[in-house]
Amino acid sequence: MGCLGNIIWFLCGGIWQGLSWAISGVLWCLTIVGIPIGVQCFKFASIAFFPFGKEIEYGGGAVSLLVNIIWLLISGIPLALSAAVNGALLCCTIIGIPFGLQCFKIAKLSLMPFGASITES
Repeated sequence: MGCLGNIIWFLCGGIWQGLSWAISGVLWCLTIVGIPIGVQCFKFASIAFFPFGKEIEYGGGAVSLLVNIIWLLISGIPLALSAAVNGALLCCTIIGIPFGLQCFKIAKLSLMPFGASITES
């Protein structure tokens, strides 16, 4: 299911979520201070492009919390809203429910990306 799910996901909307993460990464990398945040955006663009078969583990310390707050105010809310709306629309059909759940996984990641790590399942 993972490979087929990723192909369908990419063709039917995953490209837009991955591009939004990549554009956010480019904008963060325009400033010297934002380069570490931009690099993190590029890392999470890969999960937005192909989310099936990947899990996200959350952790981190005080520095991650501080960067997550800055991220949330500047880039996190628009990314999370777009993923949540996309997920709600996909969950309107039975066939779209697995894809909607992946959108909600990305929406949660959009709110707290720092201190999170991606693992293959």
